[in-house]
Amino acid sequence: MKIVIIGGTGLIGSKTAPILRKAGHEVIAASPNTGVNTITGEGLKEVLAGAQVVIDLSNSPSWEDKAVLEFFQTSGRNLLAAEAAAGVRHHVAVSIVGTDRTENGYFRAKVAQEKVIEASSIPYTIIRSTQFMEFLKGIADSGADGNKVRISPGLFQPIAADDVAAAVADVALAPPRNGIVEIAGPERAPFNEIVARYLKAVGDSRQVVRDPEARYFGGRVEEHSLVPLGEARRGRIGLDEWFRAHARA
Repeated sequence: MKIVIIGGTGLIGSKTAPILRKAGHEVIAASPNTGVNTITGEGLKEVLAGAQVVIDLSNSPSWEDKAVLEFFQTSGRNLLAAEAAAGVRHHVAVSIVGTDRTENGYFRAKVAQEKVIEASSIPYTIIRSTQFMEFLKGIADSGADGNKVRISPGLFQPIAADDVAAAVADVALAPPRNGIVEIAGPERAPFNEIVARYLKAVGDSRQVVRDPEARYFGGRVEEHSLVPLGEARRGRIGLDEWFRAHARA
């Protein structure tokens, strides 16, 4: 089976492609660097010819509210139109757990992307994932206030990128759900506690401050804003295991 991964050279795509290739599938990792651009439409017709499944892992180069919204809407429409012309049978996209419950510009843009997918004629599965463990440093840095890091106590359940890739590969090879699947890490704890554990594990001396008013990329975090409310597939890699590997790296 031919599977095209849009954004296939990024964090999740570079881990998903080998899983699918090992299973015997033809996998094309597509990105602007390989001549495939979902904003301009360049290369879409050619790369999608004969494809049965498309995995959309594309991401906006800008997180400014208007720019990210325009990216996901334009990219999604162009990609889905090209898929319809090519006869693609399954569109898989990765979104974010709580994207419809947390008020910030990036999450609003992901909701818009989901709506474009749901309105298309292509059978689909949307994978809503909790935040990746690989982004914990960036999250800590975004909350930095001198030698302190201000983080909300809302619940958090980060997932390792390897587990995300495994879930994406499984979904891509399964029949379309025409709905949403949620994935999360195996451990749930207050956001501030997880960030504090991460900083300690990597030898970062900054102090984490529990701050209910701390924002998450501009949005307020309530207790259950960022965790699944119902059934979710859980990853196998725990925080301590990931911390040890990350500290060695």
